Amino acid sequence: MSASTPIGELRTRLTLEAPSRAGDGGAAVTWSTVAEVWASVRPAAAGESFELDRVAGKITHEIVMRYRSGVVPEMRLRAGTRVFDIRAAFDPDARRRWIKCLAEERDL
Repeated sequence: MSASTPIGELRTRLTLEAPSRAGDGGAAVTWSTVAEVWASVRPAAAGESFELDRVAGKITHEIVMRYRSGVVPEMRLRAGTRVFDIRAAFDPDARRRWIKCLAEERDL
């Protein structure tokens, strides 16, 4: 994404979510909405692995949205039933215009 990127490329509405753990020290994680954002979602790579006695598909994506502070790899993005776990989040040109997230889509 550059300064001349058409706004129309941000055509996917995503929910940015942050985890919160139960106060009793348990392993239960609930997700709370941080923001609703418009983003560009592009598949980057695909593959499969053998997990828990089954073949699981894996798709990685490049997700670009307008800059916002506080986006970290512990967060996730969601579009309906599709869940994208953020693996890395960075400002690609260090000008606070865009955030690029490298994310992995969960095999649900």
